[in-house]
Amino acid sequence: MSGPAQPLQKPADEWRRILGSARYAILFGEGTEPPWSSPLNALKEPGTFVCAGCHAPLFDAAAKFDSGTGWPSFFRPIDAQSLATRADLKLGMRRTEHHCARCGGHQGHVFEDGPPPTGLRYCNNGGALLFIPEGQALPPLRG
Repeated sequence: MSGPAQPLQKPADEWRRILGSARYAILFGEGTEPPWSSPLNALKEPGTFVCAGCHAPLFDAAAKFDSGTGWPSFFRPIDAQSLATRADLKLGMRRTEHHCARCGGHQGHVFEDGPPPTGLRYCNNGGALLFIPEGQALPPLRG
């Protein structure tokens, strides 16, 4: 039986040391990288996208699509329990933020304008993800 991994909590200074300032700002400062800045946006090969913080598998490359927004976009996560959501009222609008359910790292926002079969668009920061090509072992979960 599989389920979500145990929640992972680390002090901010440890996350900064592990991730570096740019990834830390995205994952734990809820930052956003500039559009079209991530090489993951144009990536089209098979594989798995894992959380750059804790290495939890979040998206299969087969669920990736070109949304034209400048950020990697997916129509579904690998597992519904791999992501959690919360309301984001910043910028004077209501959006739904999605984050890694394991470490809480901010990934991006989910919108209801994606392609079939889900109609969802998980608009993700490339800096919040690592890409593992098909056939390569996934990194161990960070403890």
